[in-house]
Amino acid sequence: MTTGTRTRTAVGAALLLAVTALLPGSAVAAPGDPTHVDGRLPSGATYTMDVPADWNGTVLVFSHGYRPSGAPNPAQNAPDDSTKSRLLDRGYALIGSSYASTGWAVTDAVPDQLATLSAFTDRFGTARRTIAWGQSYGGLVTTALAERHPARIDGSLSMCGLVHGGVANWNSTLDPVFALKTLLAPDSGIPLTDLPDQATATRAANTLTAALDAAQSTPAGRARIALAAALHNIPGWNDQSQPRPDPTDWDAQQANQYTAVKGLLKLPAFSWRQEAEMRAGGNMSWNTGVDYARLLGRSSVRKEVTELYRKAGLSLRADLATLNRAPRIGADADAVAWMSRTSSFTGRLTKPQFTIHTTGDALVPVQAESALRRAVTAAGSTALLRQAYVGNAGHCTFSPAENLAALGALEDRLTTGTWPGTDPGSLNARAEAADPTTPARYTHYHPAPYPRPYDLAHPADAAR
Repeated sequence: MTTGTRTRTAVGAALLLAVTALLPGSAVAAPGDPTHVDGRLPSGATYTMDVPADWNGTVLVFSHGYRPSGAPNPAQNAPDDSTKSRLLDRGYALIGSSYASTGWAVTDAVPDQLATLSAFTDRFGTARRTIAWGQSYGGLVTTALAERHPARIDGSLSMCGLVHGGVANWNSTLDPVFALKTLLAPDSGIPLTDLPDQATATRAANTLTAALDAAQSTPAGRARIALAAALHNIPGWNDQSQPRPDPTDWDAQQANQYTAVKGLLKLPAFSWRQEAEMRAGGNMSWNTGVDYARLLGRSSVRKEVTELYRKAGLSLRADLATLNRAPRIGADADAVAWMSRTSSFTGRLTKPQFTIHTTGDALVPVQAESALRRAVTAAGSTALLRQAYVGNAGHCTFSPAENLAALGALEDRLTTGTWPGTDPGSLNARAEAADPTTPARYTHYHPAPYPRPYDLAHPADAAR
């Protein structure tokens, strides 16, 4: 290499570094590699973007799940690295923000996702197609984007989402802990709502967990834990590490539920509730007027409860009467109004929405999908909604193949104006074609009614 050539090369490299420095958060991409961009929004939220060199014109706006207050909060633009890699190989642009805060952050998440989309458009141009998608709490954020900002997206995909909305979520989270306290620790004085701080929430969770652990050692206690689990529709197989019980192995099913109920007490029922109450300005859930015998009758696992009560020689009718006589919890009207306004749904869709859910989900039970369909039906939007179910235990335990199949089905709807191939056979065939190395487990399934539905399409449900 000549001296002149070396000089020109050095100058060119310096210019490249200078130009790169003017693009905050960007990384240098080799020819053919995706362009990766990290940045920060005025709200303080961070965002991340990956755009392949052969971008197909579709951008996927990913909303991540719930992150507890104080937890790490990185930006995320796909549910997992494997799905992300496969989507980039197929030419999709992937974007997503961290949200400006953790916890029940819907009032930050929705504007931050829209701002991230704007930042993407400013940098890369207007997408041919924009799809909002998200998992778990991010499914709630995705549904909020679909209902309230349809002009910004073409369609949406919610995966294992809180599509029942905030009020319904906190109501049905209250029911199992109310049953546990009433039947296992009636004199404990444990506060179930109006938790002033995390220390109070932790003490309450620990006290009720101790009562739960003691009850698990007796047949009567196990039957009562099963009743509490049934009020939340916690399935008898809810973790991939658990052997799948036989349909009539009530003891194995209850043991699996016991583990899930402990998880419910550890975080959502107390710690996460306390954070949400602080945002809402008070308690946003109630059980005044609830008939627990009727609630059990709607549960997907009621047969297990009746069998375990019979085996224990315990009166289920008497325990349900005890629950129905127990002093009830009323909600703060302003807190309910806040949760309704920010986190509940009308069911009015103007763009297609596809939802998928695992059948063995204990954290966000699959019956949440029934609540969404109820609202969408009341709003007259059923033609725009399709729902599919994956026969697996756990929360959001979809394979990359199942994720790709769902996105492909939604894209077909956006292209053709019809819903071709959203039955399990078609989705599994699509999944196997997209990624034969990971499972395809879509199955025929009809979820039971959501225990305590609440949506803005049924305003009479606001009576407390």
